[in-house]
Amino acid sequence: MIKILTVIGARPQFIKAAALSRAIRNKFSEKIKEVIVHTGQHYDDNMSRVFFDEMEIPKEDYNLRVGSSSHGKQTAAMISGIEELLLKEKPDCMVLYGDTNSTLAGAVAASKIHVPVVHIEAGLRSFNKSMPEEINRIVCDHCSTLLFSPTKKGYTNLLREGFPEFNQRPFTPDNPKIYHCGDIMYDNALYFSQLAEKKSDILTKYNLSTGAFVLATIHRDNNTDDPERFASIFSALNKISTENKLKIALPIHPRTSKALQNNLRKDVYDAMKANPNFVLMPPASFLEMIVLEKNCMLVCTDSGGVQKEAFFFKKPCIIFRPETEWVELVESGTAVLTDADEKKIIYAFSQFRNKKNMVFPPVFGNGRAAEFICEEIVKNFSPT
Repeated sequence: MIKILTVIGARPQFIKAAALSRAIRNKFSEKIKEVIVHTGQHYDDNMSRVFFDEMEIPKEDYNLRVGSSSHGKQTAAMISGIEELLLKEKPDCMVLYGDTNSTLAGAVAASKIHVPVVHIEAGLRSFNKSMPEEINRIVCDHCSTLLFSPTKKGYTNLLREGFPEFNQRPFTPDNPKIYHCGDIMYDNALYFSQLAEKKSDILTKYNLSTGAFVLATIHRDNNTDDPERFASIFSALNKISTENKLKIALPIHPRTSKALQNNLRKDVYDAMKANPNFVLMPPASFLEMIVLEKNCMLVCTDSGGVQKEAFFFKKPCIIFRPETEWVELVESGTAVLTDADEKKIIYAFSQFRNKKNMVFPPVFGNGRAAEFICEEIVKNFSPT
């Protein structure tokens, strides 16, 4: 029996972990034992516990409860806690997802005491090292033994950085194995799509009609903490709403909620509050987000995960960033980078609203990425 220690701490990681835990439960229960560590990076129940409950993720075995802090303090607390658990549990490998501080902490802790790292969502690059996530994903990749990229672009990025394509076992951080495996988020989108429609009443609750609202999410600190960028985004959304008589559905991230009170220019805030079609709501659960994404006309976001989910459900996407690690979306013409530029956001909306017959090519695999990853873990870490 292989023991893996899975580290998760933020909303996207809870979602990704659901796919792997489900594959282990359904097909690998006699071969893989999973120990789940929740760092507590997202500690709000609306951002954390609800995901475990509705997505049937096994309850975590450990919760480090690090909470919110500066990058340094938060990451240091995670490294210390994860190292203790690695020494206690002695897993065959550690599984890490994506690019958060929890990912970085896990990679550093494991590499220092020679526990093999399995990085799911490897190879993604925005080529902007001012983003903390870019540093996190690069460091994790270069500490990893097995690297699973969801896209061909990600796989190519790893080759460009010097990862050999045809290494032979035994695999180590000095002799890593890279894979193009498809996206486990797509696994989940397919699995939970019908369930979401049955379980969530969010459209009725907020009086949202299919195809008649825009879904928006804003959470990145470079948008929420910069008053000029923040005002530009909200002003654009409000103008889109008023000029087109459209509802804007905006689930509020805790960071965004604080920023609305502290950073949003008063005239923009007042205009938004006076608009009955601007619908602010608490953080949406994963199933609620699926329903919103499936039924909206268009998505506006600065979230990497929501960009992809829009694509999964064949919705055009306006991205409030100057670059994206999911370059396939922009190349397909189904997403556009506007940064926090009010004029570009409004223009992008007008272009998408008039654009017909968009094509969403199958770039994220076949919906069985988690099973493939489990198979490779078994192959590489089973006792010989």
